[in-house]
Amino acid sequence: MDLQLKDRAVVITGASSGVGLATARYLLREGARVAACARDADRLAAAFDEFAWADKRSIYLASCDVTDQQATDRFIAGTLNSFGAVDGLVCNAGRSLMATLQETTDQQFMDEFNLKIFGVLNMVRSARSALAASAHGSVVNVNAILSRQPELRLAATSAARAGLLNLTHSIAEELAVDGTRVNSVLLGLVDTGQWRRRFENAATELDYEAWSAEIARDRGIKLGRFGTAEEVAFHIVSLLSPLSGYTTGASIDVGGGVGRYV
Repeated sequence: MDLQLKDRAVVITGASSGVGLATARYLLREGARVAACARDADRLAAAFDEFAWADKRSIYLASCDVTDQQATDRFIAGTLNSFGAVDGLVCNAGRSLMATLQETTDQQFMDEFNLKIFGVLNMVRSARSALAASAHGSVVNVNAILSRQPELRLAATSAARAGLLNLTHSIAEELAVDGTRVNSVLLGLVDTGQWRRRFENAATELDYEAWSAEIARDRGIKLGRFGTAEEVAFHIVSLLSPLSGYTTGASIDVGGGVGRYV
């Protein structure tokens, strides 16, 4: 299926690994142009080495701290200088803080909200006018099922994710006047570098597949496994497509059936 993304310019934050990198891969295969950022420029460049098959003119890479409005302004300006447009924005920069309420400091709470809320708000503010100038402007915020179904082991992250889900609805309503659509993808447990690092620190005799399946069962994931970054990227790219042109303010669960809400 042609998703009508050829030559469209899409910004991706947190693009050096996991879901962000998988989304870049999907978009480049669709013929889109990708402006990707991450805090670590060297790691980002190394990750994009796999795209030697893509036209170098279709990729723009830069370091960017999404919690810094001036930095996001510079990144969008660089994207416009390279591509002349911004048709899509994927706000994917994020992390999870594995800690209970008792274990979480005030600073850690503030850091979580700063990244989850301002990491999106800054990018939207920087890109808004460019998105409005596009015939098919679209924003996808990569969020989590935690936003609707908090976990005690992820207290601050759950709260920040809930705030982002609420904010996304507000942004969707405000940007509708521009013709820009805004949606969310809500993740469950996805096989990314964070989980690989936790496995390495787990001191378990199980291999990764058995260890992750055990966690999936413990978390109530009905499909009994972690998701993949590619499975998430499919939904992100689908929401960016003009074929989803009547969808805004929506959220899609990609969690293997872990959601217990209606």
